[in-house]
Amino acid sequence: MSRNAPVVTWAVISLSVLMAQTAGVHAQSPDAGSGSAAVVSGTVMDASGKPIAHAIVSARSEKGGESSTAESDAAGKYVLAGLSLGDYDVTVSSPGYAAKTTHISVVGQQGTLDVALAASGQQQAPVPNAPVPNPPASPSLGDLGFSTEQTEGDPKLQALLKRRTEMLRVHQRLGLITLAPMAATLITGPMAKAKGKNGQTIKEPTEANLDFHFALGAATGALYGTTASYAIRAPRVPGTHKHGAIKVHEVLAWVHGPGMIATGVLGYMAFKQENSGEKVHGIAAEHGTVAWITTGAYGASIVAVSWPIHLKFWEKKQ
Repeated sequence: MSRNAPVVTWAVISLSVLMAQTAGVHAQSPDAGSGSAAVVSGTVMDASGKPIAHAIVSARSEKGGESSTAESDAAGKYVLAGLSLGDYDVTVSSPGYAAKTTHISVVGQQGTLDVALAASGQQQAPVPNAPVPNPPASPSLGDLGFSTEQTEGDPKLQALLKRRTEMLRVHQRLGLITLAPMAATLITGPMAKAKGKNGQTIKEPTEANLDFHFALGAATGALYGTTASYAIRAPRVPGTHKHGAIKVHEVLAWVHGPGMIATGVLGYMAFKQENSGEKVHGIAAEHGTVAWITTGAYGASIVAVSWPIHLKFWEKKQ
């Protein structure tokens, strides 16, 4: 045989020599030299096993010249007759299905060949018990030139990043909470300030207004200190650099940080002078100005890291 292909199993019918009451009739044994015509039959079906009618089945001898053609019936059955012994290519085709060619070897008078056709664009039905090829492996990071040390996760670094993220999240929330008493302190500032010019009657603030303003200032300072401590104590990641809005946020911290300390010191000095019945004077008189500058820098630092996020959400809604 010229190829390695499945050999169709043949049921060789042994013919008996009839001797009784049959004068002059003799059947030959179907050996290779007999030259008797062979028959190949079978069923044409789709991938689900449903018969395919009107499929064209053709067999062409490898030696050339000899061929046979048949058409499947409503049950998908076909019969190729008049075949000599030898090797054939059997091609089965039908509209809407991909044609399929099978190599067979005819070694007896009768044989069976069932054919399953796949719909056009689909793969042919797999050969039973044929090994399934392994799919090609995706390229690994090693194939791309990364070493094992580079691709393996660093548990210490992951823990560092997690802790930093958690602490900065608390810093952000406390920062927004701090903004409320800070604004309230600015609003109550004029109520805690003596009114009147030199040579005029000085109207002193009430004790309640003075104490309330002082309490708000103290609460603002305490919250601010707690907020700042989370940012200061958050672990640093080696090799990283701040840029963009985060860089602006950090630069503004160098303004409102010292400003918050100065505001507290000057506020305490002004509080003592007010309690002594004096009009606030000297450097303590700059308490309000420093407070406004500090609050402005603090608000700008929040906007620096919040405004791009709000703008992004706004763009998505459009």
